[in-house]
Amino acid sequence: MSTPPPPFWPVPPQQPQAYRQPPLNGFALASLLVGLLCLPPLGVVFAVVALVQIAKRQERGRPLAIVGLVVSLVMSVGLVLVTDRVAESFFERVSALEQFENVEGDLTDIEELRAGECFNVPGGDLLDEDPFVYRIACTQVHHAEVTSSTLLTQPVYPGAEQLRKSAADECWKAQDAYAMDTWALPDYAEMFYFSPSRESWRDGDRQLLCVIGTTGEEQRGSLRKDAGMLKPEQVAYLRAANGVDLALGRSPEADLEDGRTQEYRAWAREVDQALAAEARTLEEAKQRPEVGAQAGARLQEVEAARKEWQQAAREVTSAGFDRAWGRALAAMSVETEKALRGAYGLATTVPEWMEESPDAPGGSGGGSGEGPSTGAA
Repeated sequence: MSTPPPPFWPVPPQQPQAYRQPPLNGFALASLLVGLLCLPPLGVVFAVVALVQIAKRQERGRPLAIVGLVVSLVMSVGLVLVTDRVAESFFERVSALEQFENVEGDLTDIEELRAGECFNVPGGDLLDEDPFVYRIACTQVHHAEVTSSTLLTQPVYPGAEQLRKSAADECWKAQDAYAMDTWALPDYAEMFYFSPSRESWRDGDRQLLCVIGTTGEEQRGSLRKDAGMLKPEQVAYLRAANGVDLALGRSPEADLEDGRTQEYRAWAREVDQALAAEARTLEEAKQRPEVGAQAGARLQEVEAARKEWQQAAREVTSAGFDRAWGRALAAMSVETEKALRGAYGLATTVPEWMEESPDAPGGSGGGSGEGPSTGAA
């Protein structure tokens, strides 16, 4: 007996079809890699091509192409900026090399320069804090002449302002000792110095180089006229006179105000001491026939000025100090000094810095007067 068939045969279950992802667009990946690693502008092109193809072909990689586009754009901008800076630096170096080609002398380490040597710098720029220097014979045209090269002895960096003041003071002293007859210096001669910066101090730099800069004109020949090149009586007078000039040039930088006269009173005492040293020199000079009359006339002015400086040192108000200061400056005549210098056989042409200095409070009315100086501080 056979079994009747079922009313229908069951349909066998369908096997699920495997899902196939759209292919990844190759330009999308390439745009990111190229933009990030080598050629950002090409990465921008690849990203744009990828976005167009993805839209048409329904491919994957749109987020990757967008990231590649952004990265390539950013890297392209950075590349432009870097290229611009490199090009600018390159052309600056080319320009600098052209300047160096025109500098006369032998390239020398600035630390090797010594007093009495002359040198040139590119473009005559003595205000450059770290210049290339070219040693040259002083008989040739030169930009500067070294008056002293010393090592600073401070155990720690003194600070920019303190270093500036001490360097300027030391270099004025060095110049007055190197070219003692200050009236004989040409008007274009100026004092400069090179001192350590805070950064170079950490690297062990302690050199203070003092120079006479002569970039205003073509200077040939040395300006040196020190104690070994002058007569003893000339040296004695110039040391005293230059000491007064140096003291006058140290006037306080702060304005003269009530309640702040203490610094000015100390300065007045310093000037009085310098004038006392000159008075002693003039007292001895009165005994020599060749300069006696002129020394006596100058001595009278010095003693009159000392009385006013002593009065200024006692004043407690700015108005009182101001009046004594003015009387002290008025007591000394340039013509009297000119006559005395002539009697000593020294230069008698009044330098411009004396003619331009105001003979009234607020200016020294004489003295070295600080000129341009340089040095990172």
